[in-house]
Amino acid sequence: MSTDTRTQPDAPEPAGAASAQTAPAVSAIAEALTSGTRPARPTPLSTSLTFGWRSLLKIKHLPEQLFDVTVFPVMMTLLFTYLFGGALEGSVQAYIAFLAPGVLVQSVLFITMYTGTTLRTDIDRGVFDRFRSLPIWRPSALVGMLLGDAVRFAVASGITAAVCLAIGWRPGGGVIGVLAGIGLVLVFAFGLGWIWTFLSMILRTPGAIMGVASFVLMPLLFGSNIFVDPSTMPGWLQAWVEVNPVSHLVTAVRELMDGLPTGPEVAWSLMWSAGLVAVFGSLTMWRYRDPS
Repeated sequence: MSTDTRTQPDAPEPAGAASAQTAPAVSAIAEALTSGTRPARPTPLSTSLTFGWRSLLKIKHLPEQLFDVTVFPVMMTLLFTYLFGGALEGSVQAYIAFLAPGVLVQSVLFITMYTGTTLRTDIDRGVFDRFRSLPIWRPSALVGMLLGDAVRFAVASGITAAVCLAIGWRPGGGVIGVLAGIGLVLVFAFGLGWIWTFLSMILRTPGAIMGVASFVLMPLLFGSNIFVDPSTMPGWLQAWVEVNPVSHLVTAVRELMDGLPTGPEVAWSLMWSAGLVAVFGSLTMWRYRDPS
């Protein structure tokens, strides 16, 4: 006589028993979610600063991003000072007094184009698709990126000023005048950066952005009063220099750094900055909301 030793399957638990076991777990989760104070909705300022900090953290992992704000300003300052100084003013020391504010403007504005290339790279990686889905102020990702770049531009300004001082520049406005001039340059660079952010929304590659940005910056920087007095230029070029926003900026920075009475160029520079933000900031956000 054989005995069946196979193990019989356990009988299913009653539905009521399963519900009784899960009820405490659901209650614990609900209590954990409702017991604490709900965090406040992030403000536009806080989210913009967070994205600005994110922009600066990239330097930790890609320190070569500091190349354009360290080596480039030094190279541009030394190159133009010793290339044109003797021919235009007779000596480097005499020319650096005229060139220093202008070459500082040139160094900062020229590296603003990298704002667009960096943004285009993030867009290609799909990072901004996630940012669009977050419950935050929509422009904060772009504003924060520009604020982070402003720190890099401040580094470039400080290095350029230090090189000019080492060569022999002695600004009549002192430290306050130099800081005021740098502040005005950073405000204008923030406005100019919105052009490159808009280009990053409509152009497909970082190389294309660099090409268009260089095409735009060349007449603005070299067709200005950075390197020579406009009175030595032909009449048609003088007409362009007079309406060039970079010329207004350079004149305003010279007045501030040299301790001279400020004229309307400071107001013109601020109005140009506000106009760039209003026009290209609006176009950028329109494209950002509807990238298709």
